[in-house]
Amino acid sequence: MTIRAARSFLSLADISPLELREIIQHARALKQEKKLGHFPQRLKHKNVALIFEKLSTRTRCSFSVACRDEGANVEFLGGNEIHFGKKESLEDTARVLGRFFDGLVYRGYAQKTAQTLAELSGVPVWNALTDEEHPTQAIADLMTLEERFSHLAGLRVVYVGDAANNVANSLMVGCAMVGAHFVAAAPEQYWPEKAYAEQALKFCKETGGSVTFESNPHKAVLGADALYTDVWVSMGFENEPNVQQRIETLRPYQVNASLMKATEVEHSIFLHCLPANKEMEVTTEVFESGKSLIFDQAENRLHTIKALLLRGFSAG
Repeated sequence: MTIRAARSFLSLADISPLELREIIQHARALKQEKKLGHFPQRLKHKNVALIFEKLSTRTRCSFSVACRDEGANVEFLGGNEIHFGKKESLEDTARVLGRFFDGLVYRGYAQKTAQTLAELSGVPVWNALTDEEHPTQAIADLMTLEERFSHLAGLRVVYVGDAANNVANSLMVGCAMVGAHFVAAAPEQYWPEKAYAEQALKFCKETGGSVTFESNPHKAVLGADALYTDVWVSMGFENEPNVQQRIETLRPYQVNASLMKATEVEHSIFLHCLPANKEMEVTTEVFESGKSLIFDQAENRLHTIKALLLRGFSAG
């Protein structure tokens, strides 16, 4: 493994279950540190580029604030602002940016793009979302669960709706890595990708976690500690011809009061990575309820990303 490979974070598969737990614990310590007003600025004089081909609120702000809290300089490079795979090849752009910056953050389409940046730039690269994976989101999700339940192993986390997307892929693998029980409550055509399911099952053998796919939403949520959902139409797919059909297929999987009650667990919580389409994948009633931890979850993006930045710059 090259030094670059050791320092980049492109996928949860890049780290071990032990490393994942260490990152979560570090993030919790960093959260407390910020609350106490301590800012050691461990990344002073580091320069970080945010290469974003897709829109973002939480991810962009989390990386920006995390860098500034730690003393690093941040440069935002929108997809239409640089010659990123247009007038200049991706490979050449990676080698150029690696000469200017100490680290690169990529949010865009293909996982392969993030891999190419990491292979050629010579500096750490962090995956801030691709069509296949959203690993920084999964770590914040797990941190939120641990804050609420004081443990992760044995928790039953049910992802409801369109589970064939990047958020579900990463959450499934993350749950497997910490010994939690992940359930995809979705129509069969919207189950997680086979490659990620196989990856998760390998971790389950080590941690005692499990992965289950279930098309009956009320059956799936029974005993759930957490219900998790995301938008039914992901970024970049809004104009596909089958969007309305997709919505109708997923309508029985709306997280509403009835589905929350079907858990038959008083302490069950609701999670959503945001942004949300209220009254579509989740009702306003559940979204605004006391069971909803979505804004704790959003805040934890900052602290987990800060832990990942510090890990990347300290490794190697």
